[in-house]
Amino acid sequence: MTDASLTPWKVETRTKASATFAIVAALIILLAFAAPLFVSRSVLQDLFFILTMLVLAQNWNLLAGYAGLVSVGQQAFVGFGAYATFALVILAGLDPLAAILLAGIASSLLAVPTAFFLFRLQGAYFAIGSWVIAEVVRLALAQWKMLGGGTGTSLPREATRDMPALKLVGELFSVKSSGAGDILTYWLALLLAIATIGLVYRLLRSKQGLGLAAVRDNQEAARSVGVEARRMKTLVYLAAAFGTGLCGALVYVQKARISPDAAFSVVDWTAYVIFIVVIGGIGTIEGPIVGVIVFYILQNLLADYGSWYLLILGLIGIAIMLFAPRGLWGLFAERTGIQLFPVRRRLTGGSDISSKKGGPHG
Repeated sequence: MTDASLTPWKVETRTKASATFAIVAALIILLAFAAPLFVSRSVLQDLFFILTMLVLAQNWNLLAGYAGLVSVGQQAFVGFGAYATFALVILAGLDPLAAILLAGIASSLLAVPTAFFLFRLQGAYFAIGSWVIAEVVRLALAQWKMLGGGTGTSLPREATRDMPALKLVGELFSVKSSGAGDILTYWLALLLAIATIGLVYRLLRSKQGLGLAAVRDNQEAARSVGVEARRMKTLVYLAAAFGTGLCGALVYVQKARISPDAAFSVVDWTAYVIFIVVIGGIGTIEGPIVGVIVFYILQNLLADYGSWYLLILGLIGIAIMLFAPRGLWGLFAERTGIQLFPVRRRLTGGSDISSKKGGPHG
């Protein structure tokens, strides 16, 4: 018979710190949605930049930090998603908001043939191959004369001005179409950031997340216990392409102008993203959040230093890798044990049978 006094064991991931943070995060999200009521237009644009870079960083971190796929060609999906949006709006007459969603799907479709080639490569060859593919996509789209060729093009003013959602926001806040556009794109960036973090967190807490971690740590060992390594990596690659394409489309709808060199910039859309993840902490959800805040602060402090700006960022990145290889958040978590998005499973509760009177055979 089972002793009714025995407390069953439970597998948990939540901690006291994460439970408290969940409440704080909910309040921050509510405050963020209300931000257009009390902050200036320039602040909204800064917040939009932070949120979109956070989305790109979380998607790259999902690839490199959890699937072990170190890509330096994510600008391929940023640019392709942006160009797909412009094509759908200019050539097909779609509403820009609908075009953004379709652009994410288009980026996932682009990832299918690129995955076929890239997954035959390993390590540094994978990274170089991803950059080569991004350059091929850039050169191909630069030949598209209907979208401006090498000089790029702009969204038709009537396409953005006549958006139903834009008119609704303008009436709600009593602002002109340009101000309403900033509010609308900021809200979309906020929703995208919340959805990205939520989906990544849910994935990592699932059985698929355990399989993904096993593939990252030792692919052969993961295969030996039944984890389909190639399938897991492919799904993550497609998901990251979708999220990155969505973000790229949103960024360029907000800019309302596009060119191949800007949309496929390796510095803006990959180098900065890698810097954010590395200094924040690769392989953690908290790391990119910390990293994007540090990056924004550094960008504002060093923006007047010209070419020295990139050099200083590089030196800071090297210093972090040498003295805190797990990033700033990794260093903090190691010393405090605090995890805001815990994914490690722990056994809690339960009763030690051997401690009962008479021992295990009593």
